[in-house]
Amino acid sequence: MSINQATAAPPGVSIQAPDVSGSQQRTLFSRLGLLDRLLSPLILLSMIVGVLIGVFVKGVQQAFDTAQFYSVSVPIAIGLIVMMWPILTNVRYECLAHTLLSRKLWVHLSISFVLNWIIGPFVMLALAWATLPDLPTYRTGVIMVGIARCIAMVMIWNGLAGGDTEYCAILVVVNSVLQIALYSPYAVLFVDVIGGNHGHAVHLQYGTVAISVLIYLGIPLLAGVVTRLTLLRISPRFFHHTFMPYFSPVALLGLLYTILVLFAYQGHHIIDNIGKVARVAVPLILYFVVMWTGAAALLWMLVRREVLKKCVSGDRRDETERMFEYQTTVVQAFTAASNNFELAIAVTIATYGVGSDQALAATIGPLVEVPILLALTWVAQVMRVRLPWGCAGICSDVESMEKS
Repeated sequence: MSINQATAAPPGVSIQAPDVSGSQQRTLFSRLGLLDRLLSPLILLSMIVGVLIGVFVKGVQQAFDTAQFYSVSVPIAIGLIVMMWPILTNVRYECLAHTLLSRKLWVHLSISFVLNWIIGPFVMLALAWATLPDLPTYRTGVIMVGIARCIAMVMIWNGLAGGDTEYCAILVVVNSVLQIALYSPYAVLFVDVIGGNHGHAVHLQYGTVAISVLIYLGIPLLAGVVTRLTLLRISPRFFHHTFMPYFSPVALLGLLYTILVLFAYQGHHIIDNIGKVARVAVPLILYFVVMWTGAAALLWMLVRREVLKKCVSGDRRDETERMFEYQTTVVQAFTAASNNFELAIAVTIATYGVGSDQALAATIGPLVEVPILLALTWVAQVMRVRLPWGCAGICSDVESMEKS
């Protein structure tokens, strides 16, 4: 299933993952688009080429530093806008009114708030102190990544894993608003107070965070809304069958460009500090894996609990009435595990300087996050075909256990 097929469902109907296994699993992966199937090697190639550019091409970082807007890197911003525009164009805004009135959405918003704004920052803080007790400057950069909740790349991972795009878009927008309000006080709390940083206190203005969020999310969101509503008004058939099939792959091209720019930007720093880079990668890898598996396990337990209640009551009504399912599990897992590295990089550069250890540690965030979460999209697809998500599968498992 390609990223532009992830939301091909009628308005108001959730996509239910089929109960498939074995040869059907291979068939599922074979339906990936060409760019989706080549994404892993292309990302690896982009990383390698980016590092080579950063090491051997003189003046690359200086060129990137001159192209900034309020501490936001213009080359990175261009890549993220290009990456987000097709995804946000594929969101069915015309159906969001119905979604916003549903109890299901508000339950998932509550779960997302707990995972992202209570559990996530403390997990990163604990891992940073456990693995980097003797590197306070790098530890600060890692903590700054942990308190920046994801608003961009999560939509790529969610799309590749077949998650619910509408729910993901809503969670991203809500996290963006919360980020504007909470990132500054969280930085002071987790870095200066709890984090024990007594050397260089963090003093952030809400405007700095708001500008970053506006650029990285506001511009592509506005572009997506205008593009979708304009083309649907002109010709729905042209939009769905001609425009989107060609426009959707642009998101993955934007991802590859962004990765190339990020690695080129910090390529020489990575090579010159390879030992410390490897150490900083440890808490980040642990964080991504722990948060993703923890959130996925929590939502899977809620899926089973809900379905088992239906089994006991004999109520096996339409699957679309369920509160928890594969699509929302994927959204919660990737939202909890991802971070807004764009904001973390911009803030650490503005606060500590472009050549600082804190900025390097923040930059390592996406360098680790990209391959780890890309791998987890494949884990999600395996979960999709190996675990019984529908009422029929879970109830039949329970009945088999009772007979045995």
